[in-house]
Amino acid sequence: MEKQRSSFSGSIGFVLAAAGSAVGLGNIWRFPYLAAEGGGGLFLFIYIGLALTFGFTLLMSEVAIGRRTKQSCLTAYKKMDKRFGWLGGLASIVPFIILPYYCVIGGWVMKYAFSFIIGKGIAAADDNFFVTFITGKGGPIVYTLVFLALTGFVVFRGVNKGIEAMSKVLMPVLFVLIIGISIYSLTLNGGKEYDHRTGIEGFMYYITPSVEGMNFRDILRVVMNAMGQLFYSISVAMGIMVTYGSYFKDKDNLVKSVNQIEIFDTVVAFLAGVMIIPAVYVFLGPENMAAGPGLMFVAMPKIFAQMGDAGTLLGIIFFLMSGFIDKGMERKKATVVESLTATVIAVAVCLGYNLLYFEFKLPNSDSPGQILDILDYLANNILMPVLAIGTCILIGWFVKPKTIVDEATKNGERFFRKHLYTVMVKFIAPALLLILLLSSFGIFG
Repeated sequence: MEKQRSSFSGSIGFVLAAAGSAVGLGNIWRFPYLAAEGGGGLFLFIYIGLALTFGFTLLMSEVAIGRRTKQSCLTAYKKMDKRFGWLGGLASIVPFIILPYYCVIGGWVMKYAFSFIIGKGIAAADDNFFVTFITGKGGPIVYTLVFLALTGFVVFRGVNKGIEAMSKVLMPVLFVLIIGISIYSLTLNGGKEYDHRTGIEGFMYYITPSVEGMNFRDILRVVMNAMGQLFYSISVAMGIMVTYGSYFKDKDNLVKSVNQIEIFDTVVAFLAGVMIIPAVYVFLGPENMAAGPGLMFVAMPKIFAQMGDAGTLLGIIFFLMSGFIDKGMERKKATVVESLTATVIAVAVCLGYNLLYFEFKLPNSDSPGQILDILDYLANNILMPVLAIGTCILIGWFVKPKTIVDEATKNGERFFRKHLYTVMVKFIAPALLLILLLSSFGIFG
């Protein structure tokens, strides 16, 4: 007898768990620095437009594939069409690459959380704190292993007792915390020390589109970065949403749940920018907005330092919540094997900032990259677009968009964007993905 597949307890549990995968370090760590590098408002408006069209299409496709097949990403594509079974293998490779370096970033978060716990949050606000830590030999590895162990424990406990249970607690706490810190960030006033720059001025930078000083190549890079960020923000093209969809009950409203994930993600991404970009503007100045991946770790301690004793407590909660909220691969034996393998790769990533340091010029960047940047490039700029293109071809031209529409409306739900979905999955999304893939090789400049 076939073992009955477990499922989320309800649509709320599914939305929180899926949003928990979508919302987290991908938004809080990655979104703000890409927005800052991409001219603030320009990146923001491009991202929102893509989220409502391109991102929605990929998210709906993957969740529907998972629920229809009741299979994890490894076998779901093959069940849809045997000719596309290779997509399952590719979908499994992507999180295999992402997990190690995400755990390194999670380790950075753990370090900041611990610094606030032991009362050294003010020290974490120092400009050199972040660089000094990541270039150290032992500390980053220890914190990475702690984060990896916690992540493995949550996933090992399964859908209901692990992923769903954690998401129901952490997601609301993180959301409330982000709103509160965002409001505080808007009230910042740097005073004489920081040339009287204010949080409101930083906020205006964030929401005002500007192409000043940009050429066609620069604008195209902003568009491609926004597309690439969508993969992380809504956790598509990495097998996660297909697997989550396989645990989604047939009787629950798939369209409504996907819409809620989409809205939740976009709101949190926007608020992450509100949290961090005004602070960077105040404390570092507009000339340092493109500070790169370390932007969150430079800005947030400075915000908490401004809050006094309350900032210490909020710093502890924030860094713990934003770290623990990212989960997602698979579980049981696979969790153990993946955790052990990820440990080896994660240690190499940590050492990439000291013993194994080197500079590698990536085709789509003007800045040199280290091991973390190479893994991020390989997953986000190569494998994810290929997987997403394959998914669009599978749905758009072989099993047909109607298959997904029927799955999404099997209980009589209304699918207001079904015509947009059909056009996107057949034509627009694969075309955009192809441009993204080609730009990753530096073909457009």
